[in-house]
Amino acid sequence: MSDTPGTDTPARGTEAPAVPEAFHATPNAERYVLQADALRRQQLRAALLYGSSRYWRRRQRVWPAVVAGAILTAVVSGGIVVAGAFEKQQAINEERFQQYGQPSASASPVEPSPSSSPTPQ
Repeated sequence: MSDTPGTDTPARGTEAPAVPEAFHATPNAERYVLQADALRRQQLRAALLYGSSRYWRRRQRVWPAVVAGAILTAVVSGGIVVAGAFEKQQAINEERFQQYGQPSASASPVEPSPSSSPTPQ
């Protein structure tokens, strides 16, 4: 048997195209309407998921959180490092104080007075 013009059923020896079974007995005009509706739904779904770019909208919402998390991590770890350095310097200062005793007034740095500086004449 061969295909008859105007029908959508293939000959018995050939394979049927990959079309859902509901479309086999449907006239062409109705089939095109159903395919157009399926295409429109697919495009709307893609627009909802991807927007104008081809990335998921959910993924776009993740990036600001990742950046904020990285900044927060950097600030917290920086604070921990500064606190550790401060404690270490305090321990060094305490050790020096115990080793050399209380600093006297003569041990403090003296700023030169304006009268003792040589003046060019």
